[in-house]
Amino acid sequence: MTSSPVRSPGHVAAPGIGGVGESPLRPDGTLKVAGEFAYASDLWMDGMLWGATLRSPHARALIRSVDIGPALAVPGVRAVLTHADVPGRAMFGIDGTEDQPVLAIDQVRYQGEPVALVAADDPETARRALEKIVVGYEPLAPITDPRAVIADPEGLKVQRLGGITRYQPVRVGDVDAARAEAAVVVSGEYEVGIQDQAFLGPEAGLAVPSEDGGVDLYVSTQWIHNDLKQIAPCLGLSADQIHMTLAGVGGAFGGREDLSMQLHAAMLALHTGRPVKMSYNRYESFFGHVHRHPAQMRYEYGADADGRLRYADVEIVLDGGAYTSSTKNVVGNAASLGVGPYEIPNIRIDAYGVYTNNPPCGAMRGFGAVQACFAYESMMDRLGAACGLGPLEIRRRNAVSQGSRLATGQVVESPAPLAAMLSRLEAVPEPPPLDPSDLRNLPGGVSQATRGEGVVRGVGYGVGLKNICFSEGFDDYSTARVRLEVIGGEATALVHTAAAEVGQGLVTVQAQVARTELGVQKVVIAPADNQVGDAGSSSASRQSYMSGGAVKAACEAVRAELLALAARRLGRADLSLVGGKVVSRADGALGTIEDVLGDAVIDETREYRHRPTVPMDPVTGQGRSHVQLALCVHRAVVDVDVDLGLVKVVELAAVQDVGKIINRIALEGQIHGGSAQGLGLAVMEEIVVADGLVRNPSFTDYLIPTILDMPPMRLDILEIPDPDAPYGLRGAGEPPTLSSTPAIVAAIRDATGRALTRVPVRPEHIVHGA
Repeated sequence: MTSSPVRSPGHVAAPGIGGVGESPLRPDGTLKVAGEFAYASDLWMDGMLWGATLRSPHARALIRSVDIGPALAVPGVRAVLTHADVPGRAMFGIDGTEDQPVLAIDQVRYQGEPVALVAADDPETARRALEKIVVGYEPLAPITDPRAVIADPEGLKVQRLGGITRYQPVRVGDVDAARAEAAVVVSGEYEVGIQDQAFLGPEAGLAVPSEDGGVDLYVSTQWIHNDLKQIAPCLGLSADQIHMTLAGVGGAFGGREDLSMQLHAAMLALHTGRPVKMSYNRYESFFGHVHRHPAQMRYEYGADADGRLRYADVEIVLDGGAYTSSTKNVVGNAASLGVGPYEIPNIRIDAYGVYTNNPPCGAMRGFGAVQACFAYESMMDRLGAACGLGPLEIRRRNAVSQGSRLATGQVVESPAPLAAMLSRLEAVPEPPPLDPSDLRNLPGGVSQATRGEGVVRGVGYGVGLKNICFSEGFDDYSTARVRLEVIGGEATALVHTAAAEVGQGLVTVQAQVARTELGVQKVVIAPADNQVGDAGSSSASRQSYMSGGAVKAACEAVRAELLALAARRLGRADLSLVGGKVVSRADGALGTIEDVLGDAVIDETREYRHRPTVPMDPVTGQGRSHVQLALCVHRAVVDVDVDLGLVKVVELAAVQDVGKIINRIALEGQIHGGSAQGLGLAVMEEIVVADGLVRNPSFTDYLIPTILDMPPMRLDILEIPDPDAPYGLRGAGEPPTLSSTPAIVAAIRDATGRALTRVPVRPEHIVHGA
């Protein structure tokens, strides 16, 4: 692995104390590896009840009646609640569109929609009680074709489905005139199936009634304050009556941005006056959170004779399911990033998000950019072939660079070394042929589907462009409180934010920032809760940028106050803090933090905001809608059994610009993890839906990559600092998810000659063509 040199930003930390740029051990790492970490599903309180949810078996139906009497008669049942028992507002929504009922009122709009709640002495009794609730459904024909919604949105509004969630066009230049002049024209239609976040820790939490009539919630979530914003009105409580604390999170990837059990557990706790725990099993989890939007996309590209793009004509249709969730913002990402990191003078994009009765969709790692990336990278390969150019050369000729304009008109201000990244990837040696005598090296593995006959190697490339942080004018900020005091003779920093640790290593990063800025060794990370200001969501690859920036700002304020205290006590003004010591320019070290601080306590809270963005123009799509952009490029090498349609990904190589490496080990894990999810989308992961009903809600039938599916990776990490970001960093968690999928599919195309316009690629696509 290599990385380019980067100028030091002048950190005040002493080397080797676990600061920025080092890789200290994760404080939760050993506990997780040893199986001792307390996740939300491990929560327990004496006297607690168990909550359970009755969910709709239909994708669409009217509710004619609900009889809870038989359930209430079950011994051990303490409460059965329906929509009539919601104490406050009946509707909620993550992005301000309050269109989702706490419990279904007069109809259900997707399979698995919550209809009633039960609290009982034990989980078995709760489940038996659910079976006793009698719901009179009148099933209706579900709306499942998103293109039909676009064709007749008003007709669907009459059916109370809402029609189109968001339509976002992008218009640049004159596509029709450019089409008439293009020397080469290629087109394609592409489809992406529904991918699940597949986090290993199902939704769980504990609600405890408080003495003031409120409730304490211990939940696994990605955004405490946004949960609170939705929960309080529905409970009829003020925000200060609800104390939310982050419980142990077993993965998220966007699937915990929306509410799941939070409101339901709180309702049951307030109704019974007792603590209530809710914990989904794997089957219920598939219905208890949103998924990645499936997409149908039509692309047409035109180029001149030497392969330089002249126009792009694009339609992107995203199926959001029954409720809004994050669909509007996902559409914005798909539209703004719809043609990727390429210079195209004439662009027409029509991006739609629609309502259907299919499973609800919202945030997932890559957030709209994943779907578009599969299409535009497939088109770049198609265009290169039509122009007689290789996959790397066609991308190099059209690559954006500093000063280029994206589809939205946004100027690429910081360096965008795409052409150089492609050349670096080209220089990475390809792996040698695998030894066919070891069956583990062959497609199909030890099942002995083949001994090497019919196995063909393929190589493919993918490029992904991802926005970092929230976009389109959203007031994106994070809050951090830092307290510095001497405890047990040692200077100790307490860092308190509401930022959710969801497995990405944020608690480690926050401690690294504090050590760097204050020069202390001992840093304590307080539990994330709503007793400190909003930190935003652990999504959009933003927390190292935003909460890291907030912790840095709070630490800088603490440091300034410490030096002011030192100046008063020492009668000196030429002071700085270096390696945990107060230093004079004239006389060197004058004392330690402990010497200067004594019994004093310094406590500072700061908010951090990135530079402003603006919404996309609703007619032209123009506007500086993103604060930061990140690039990752992948090369995939695959072996394919062309007779049986089996695929083995032999190796993935990636080049990514991360601005500044904050923690190398954590960063490598993010690139590996993002690549693994991209691999899953490429060849195995899909929620199969027929007539609005999910056919494979289990890890038996919904396949995710295991360690045996994940190949070795070669990483080339570039550090080209962003001058506007803390430490010059660039969000790194999502970009690998974009580019790995098209790279793997391109490699399968290279091996098979098949068009492969849909992911995940299935064996029948390879054998019979698709």
